Amino acid sequence: MFTLYKFRTMVVNAETIGPSVTHAADPRVTRVGRLLRRTKFDEFPQVLNVLKGDVSIVGPRPETPKYVALYSADQLEVLRVAPGLTSLAQVVYREEEKILPSVETEAYYLQKVLPRKLALDLYYAKTWSLGLDSRIFLMGVLALLRISPPAVLWPFKDEVRR
Repeated sequence: MFTLYKFRTMVVNAETIGPSVTHAADPRVTRVGRLLRRTKFDEFPQVLNVLKGDVSIVGPRPETPKYVALYSADQLEVLRVAPGLTSLAQVVYREEEKILPSVETEAYYLQKVLPRKLALDLYYAKTWSLGLDSRIFLMGVLALLRISPPAVLWPFKDEVRR
């Protein structure tokens, strides 16, 4: 276990007020926090995690321990791969907050979103290659710039709609 660095984007004690996941209109997110999240700049401090060797550039995004405790034996396999700043699931679910409902947010995340993200992370773990890392990195950069990647790079474009 390690500390993942991020800029604070929510009110103090947000985790005691609501779930660990947020929806688009979550009142716990500050005005500055919305800007940081929209630009993904809130995750910039994670470069320190890379420099420390806690995470790599590409790999499954670390999940909170309370959600990891709910993983099935098969899903736990994702923990054998070094975590990363960006991942296939991170790119596919880049605007996760927009698809999460404002009511029963955590239940929806656990039942619908997390299993799909884990499936993508398991795919990555089972099929890892330098080429796959390169494609995911490029997709991450394009997503950050809000540019739709070409179909050849984006085999999971309809994943979020399911």
